[in-house]
Amino acid sequence: MENDFKHILYEFLEENNLTQSEFAKKVNIRQGQVSEWLHGRSKPGYDLLRSISLAFNVSADYFLGITDKY
Repeated sequence: MENDFKHILYEFLEENNLTQSEFAKKVNIRQGQVSEWLHGRSKPGYDLLRSISLAFNVSADYFLGITDKY
């Protein structure tokens, strides 16, 4: 698994059959922000990473590339 956040997020969306809009809605952010992450233009900060982990019940370690299991 690639440890770059954009690759991790892309794989997560693919594996869970989620669109950028669905992901954004669940985390309560704009779809454009998800697009920025997927293009590597930005990354989520601590608060957003925490929100993502809680919204999907996935360890932040997965999104940080520390583990490849969520």
